[in-house]
Amino acid sequence: MTRAPERPRLDVCGGFDGSDSSDFTAIRLETIDGWQLTPTYGPDSRPTVWNPAEWPNHRIPRGEVHVAVRHIFTVYRVERFYCDPRDWQTEIEEWALEYGPEHVVEWDTGRGSTRIPAVHAALERFVTDLRTGALTHDGCPITAAHIANARKVAKPGDRYILGKPNEHQKIDAAMASLLAHEAKCDAIAAGWTPTKPRARMIVRR
Repeated sequence: MTRAPERPRLDVCGGFDGSDSSDFTAIRLETIDGWQLTPTYGPDSRPTVWNPAEWPNHRIPRGEVHVAVRHIFTVYRVERFYCDPRDWQTEIEEWALEYGPEHVVEWDTGRGSTRIPAVHAALERFVTDLRTGALTHDGCPITAAHIANARKVAKPGDRYILGKPNEHQKIDAAMASLLAHEAKCDAIAAGWTPTKPRARMIVRR
């Protein structure tokens, strides 16, 4: 008998930016070493980016989003999942109950004055880490388009947040990327480390 290490589930943090009907809903993940991806789910391996225009009544399919979140927490080892609560507060509370409030956390990207410092600081870190190569990505074309659409909106105190140039140029996947990166950085600051593979027993006869 020998022991071999099990292949662990990938350690990730996640970001969720949701809407009901006007904007996209998106989930992005980031590994502990700073690689971002758009996961897939379901029998057709759909990406976790939902355009309401592609669904009945031009509404985000909440059931599909629930299936995707369940898939992510099954396939990956999710340390933190930062979620903007706008339009999705009830669902986020349900996910926190199911997967643990230490893992599913509300992180408001709202434009209220109390959130501007936190959003600005997260954006500054995101931009710096992307520029220096500390943050890399899978090349998701939807996310790339949303990041290209994003505009800096000036706020008091030499701060800024992100905004859309118009209603047709969406930025939701960019916001999900921002949340995933902030979740990853906060988790590392709190002591998150890679999961060590457990040994499993192999019997050779």
